[in-house]
Amino acid sequence: MPSRDPMTTLRHALTQATARIAALSESPRLDAELLAAHAMGISRESMLLARLDDPVPPGFAALVERRLAHEPVAYITGSRAFWTIELAVGPGALVPRADSETLIEAAVTHFHDRAPRSILDLGTGPGTLLLAALDEWRDARGLGVDASAQALAYAQANAERLDMQERVRFRTGDWTTGIDDRFDLILANPPYIGTDESLPQEVVGHEPASALFAGSDGLDDYRRIVPDLPRLLAPGGIAAIEIGHRQGEAVSALVGAAGLSARVVCDLGGRPRCVIAG
Repeated sequence: MPSRDPMTTLRHALTQATARIAALSESPRLDAELLAAHAMGISRESMLLARLDDPVPPGFAALVERRLAHEPVAYITGSRAFWTIELAVGPGALVPRADSETLIEAAVTHFHDRAPRSILDLGTGPGTLLLAALDEWRDARGLGVDASAQALAYAQANAERLDMQERVRFRTGDWTTGIDDRFDLILANPPYIGTDESLPQEVVGHEPASALFAGSDGLDDYRRIVPDLPRLLAPGGIAAIEIGHRQGEAVSALVGAAGLSARVVCDLGGRPRCVIAG
């Protein structure tokens, strides 16, 4: 049987796609691989292990063109891995980002010798932080709040797919308004981009602005959330709040003004990413 022309294989197509996507992405090879695996209907790992010399899958070229139009990979494939889970995402929901895992890591460190029983996620989006925490602590229960019904539809579907629907509730809400319970762990990834700051086209052109921008200094939503933390935290509990890498001092000051201690935690890139309040 004649050997396949290497120029027609998936391996070659990935190299070409990577070169094209490099103009707009910091992870062009990963983007290309995720799109190819999606076109093949298999995991990226399975593709890399045994399928690189296959013919180029139908539909791959069209997926690459969508990426070149700045559409987020997660919207194209409909999913994104986060912590230990896979989440369905799409238009109307903020794409989960690896930097946000800093909040879960900080919580794991805090609860090293015990487990939180009750978890609140403010601005839950597609359930990113809350469902990751519930996967980490299998006896915990959680409440996820978001102003977007579209994002909450993804969150509910993700909870059901992960078989967590009996341990989690989602509600449409305005941050802490109407919440009277106390929680061992509060997670929050509020909007923190200043309205005059520039963002990549794949973000500002596709993801919901309401999940990105928070006033001229990016602090508007922290000013609403932080003052309510003392009444919502159970004894010994903490809040893990995501921040922009220049906001550690400002958010820590808000936490201190609310009568809580504050500690800044850095992400894997060494940038301030989370304020722990308790």
